[in-house]
Amino acid sequence: MKRAALLVALFTVGVGVVGLIWPESGTAIRRVYYTTPARLYTAGAIRVAMGLVVVLSAAASRAPRTLRVLGAAIATQGLAATLMGPDRARAIMEWETMRGTPILRVGATVALVVGIFMVFAVTGNRKQSA
Repeated sequence: MKRAALLVALFTVGVGVVGLIWPESGTAIRRVYYTTPARLYTAGAIRVAMGLVVVLSAAASRAPRTLRVLGAAIATQGLAATLMGPDRARAIMEWETMRGTPILRVGATVALVVGIFMVFAVTGNRKQSA
């Protein structure tokens, strides 16, 4: 499970890096999966699965509580997008895009920091108390 969590963490780092360097690319990708409800629901299911992987791998990590919270947040993002539907999700994305690249880079920075933390947390062993 730690390997799967590491893949989630590295993917999150990648999203953060791409979002910092090319914020418009991230928006273009998001536009693709908001085009149809099926794509949005698929993306939401993937996010829920990613969150569950992080939650399930938390026990063996350096920061189990924090990873459980992060995993729950990732899963909640997937559920929220699905429950809001494609129209509302598109409206939020367009609102972010109208604000310009700084707000897109803030989101990318959050993804990068969270991803780096998850890499740190899942690559080490949990400290055993004496």
